[in-house]
Amino acid sequence: MKKILAIDDEQDILNLINDIFKNDFEVYTAKSAREALMVLDKNPIDLIILDIMMPQMDGWDFLWIMKGSENFREIPVIVLTARVDAEDKLIGLREGVKDYIVKPFLPDELVKRVNDILRKEEKSEK
Repeated sequence: MKKILAIDDEQDILNLINDIFKNDFEVYTAKSAREALMVLDKNPIDLIILDIMMPQMDGWDFLWIMKGSENFREIPVIVLTARVDAEDKLIGLREGVKDYIVKPFLPDELVKRVNDILRKEEKSEK
């Protein structure tokens, strides 16, 4: 079963993501970037859904740490954020973000994008 890690400081968003994917994926959640790094150290993750605007360590800082690690840099990331401007998108694309979803989002949209990215990742591994 594929494993998804959702990182967001809003518990309601984490609960929603868990509810959306719990029947088809093993879902891990983290309320902070630091907590997410601990989850990554202990679990092989197939895809990350990452909020950018978080206290202490924001999503960009997490992404730079993650992409700097040989163990984690290949994990696809979907950015889930309340605001996306052109500069954010450029930073994300440069850092290897696969997709952006703006909050509030439709659950079906998130499911489709997650499945599309995982399908592409499987094809590129073959």
